[in-house]
Amino acid sequence: MFLITPVVNTVQNIVVFTYDFGLTAANLVIPSRKVGHVTPEGHPGAGGKWPEYIAPKEGDSRCSCPALNAMANHGILPRDGKNIKFNELGPKIRTTFNFASTFCFFVPNFAANMLNKSYKNDTFDLAELDLHSSKGIEHDASLTREDSALVPDQSKPHLQYVKELLALASGKDKEGNPILTTKDLSEYTSKRRVDAQATNPQYTASFFHNMFGSANKLSSSSTMLTIFGGRVVDLEPLLTEERIPDGWESRVRKRLGLTFASFNSTVLKVALGVNEKKYKEKVASQAATDATPAV
Repeated sequence: MFLITPVVNTVQNIVVFTYDFGLTAANLVIPSRKVGHVTPEGHPGAGGKWPEYIAPKEGDSRCSCPALNAMANHGILPRDGKNIKFNELGPKIRTTFNFASTFCFFVPNFAANMLNKSYKNDTFDLAELDLHSSKGIEHDASLTREDSALVPDQSKPHLQYVKELLALASGKDKEGNPILTTKDLSEYTSKRRVDAQATNPQYTASFFHNMFGSANKLSSSSTMLTIFGGRVVDLEPLLTEERIPDGWESRVRKRLGLTFASFNSTVLKVALGVNEKKYKEKVASQAATDATPAV
């Protein structure tokens, strides 16, 4: 089994990503969904009507992903965040956020393998997703959480980080409302990595975690820019309360959803814009300016 499983996973991934390119190509010619009709009829959020928001209670399970926590807070997933079937998670992510079917299979399947569980038969609690190790996907220098070495409970956002992030929004939509841009996300990622290295003695930054930090399961930078369109008015309730705002629907209107191929183009733009050295130089320059006596 030890030898067979990696082979099966490799073949499976080849099939998934090949199919994903097919979906990406089809999205180019198939008409997009109309505004107000992205969430399918009969599913939570259709017409912008989301189920009642109830904040988590003591004993409920939550994780470091605001989007998954929001799904539990609205009852799209079990409100206690427990005993969620891996193979039932994907379809719910699909209808809630309009990710492609390939993404919605790959991510829960990856999580099942990470936890040494069966995608087909097993369940998980949200908190289990915050495995912090060489196998895990929870990472240091999160945009919305303190490092797990400093704050083991990753279920709650660190509001200072969220406020700093949203305050960076340099773009504007057609109505003049603030929007986070790729540059904004790259700059804040740079800041968080530098700051985390300075404050967390156990800081880790493998290539895997750095890349996954740009696309981490619906919660970090690339999801903010795609599914939420970078719109601060929508991201604020999601990142602070883990609540889906009334009237919201995914900003991705492609009929077959946001594919890996399309998603990864945004991931790459964010990753390529990260420049820790530049941020360190900026901090050093500001410190020197502050230390200079006024004439």
